[in-house]
Amino acid sequence: MKSIKSTLLQSAFLLGLLSLFSCNNDQTEVKQPASDTKVAKQAPNPFPFYKELAVTPGFGFEVVSWGKGVDSLGGYLILMSDSVKNNFKSFAVEREGIINDAWNMDLDNDGNPEIYVELKTEQVKGDLNVFEYSRGNFQKISFPGLPSKLKKLYAGNDKFFIKEGELFRSFPIVNPQDTTEKAGDIKVVRYSLRGNQFSTSEVEETAQP
Repeated sequence: MKSIKSTLLQSAFLLGLLSLFSCNNDQTEVKQPASDTKVAKQAPNPFPFYKELAVTPGFGFEVVSWGKGVDSLGGYLILMSDSVKNNFKSFAVEREGIINDAWNMDLDNDGNPEIYVELKTEQVKGDLNVFEYSRGNFQKISFPGLPSKLKKLYAGNDKFFIKEGELFRSFPIVNPQDTTEKAGDIKVVRYSLRGNQFSTSEVEETAQP
């Protein structure tokens, strides 16, 4: 008889322990494993230069440069968008130099816009690539160098600027060849465009921006 009572007591004790253990498990907070989400690294801008050039509402150009490694070598695109006529074109150009600026104007007043891309070579010397957009095509216009007498006074640090609808270039004089010129004085050149050909003329310093 005692053996039966002892067995019943042990069974009741074990059932109580199991019930308590079950309740504790139900109240235990289940922790989710830590998220292994990785933050995506943003790629560097692949286009060293970008500028939008508006001509008229819905019609304009975009200049986009690219190139890896040496900054002074690469290429650029001129993208034409005419949303009114649903017409889009692109024009690829190789470049030597770093694009410093770009703008559009109609210097010869023929109704066809020109795209001017300013580049820096040797870090200090300026140059222009000029293209006219006419009849759905891009036509390159040769941009002239400085006259020989001014080349002797030129070492870069020049600036292109537009004043009263005209295109100018200024630069400081170096190594003057005669007593009328002084180092550090500013030379200014005006550029005119007729029939897709440039001509130059030297002007007074008062034409500076």
